[in-house]
Amino acid sequence: MFDITDAELAWLDQEDAHVAEMIRRHGVYITYVGGACSMPGCACAEAGESPAFGYTAGLFGIGHPELAITGVSMNTAGQVLNEVAAAVLDGAHLLPGMTLDAASMPRRISVQRVPNPAEIAFTANRHYHRPDRASVPLLQLVYADEKGRFPWDDGYALTPDAQPLPGQWRA
Repeated sequence: MFDITDAELAWLDQEDAHVAEMIRRHGVYITYVGGACSMPGCACAEAGESPAFGYTAGLFGIGHPELAITGVSMNTAGQVLNEVAAAVLDGAHLLPGMTLDAASMPRRISVQRVPNPAEIAFTANRHYHRPDRASVPLLQLVYADEKGRFPWDDGYALTPDAQPLPGQWRA
């Protein structure tokens, strides 16, 4: 266990309130992890850092897994996650193996189950008071390359570190 200062506890309380307010107001809160250190050529990336990714908090409250996307900019992650989450909030239920088209992503998206959500969805788990052993479920939105091929298809154009598959990355 680690010691937490009063200032850190106060910050966490404010962050928890902010996340809850965003979920009340918009249905989901999006966390984006990454940035300069996930850029190609960064020493951290060479040391095995995960690529940039974004994920939702809020869908578990309506009985649906949270959503994640890797290897895209903060803007793209926000647009795609907001669009797909809006469909879920309107009644869609995504299942692993489904293929989606999203206006915010010019490529097809495949929905895949993430086997290690406790290593990724920290904000969602904190919001729902879920311990690691009972993490919120998480679905990864895996996007096709420019020719419509997914990472498991022959000839896929992107490198594995550009968009790792579920279970091959963590926060």
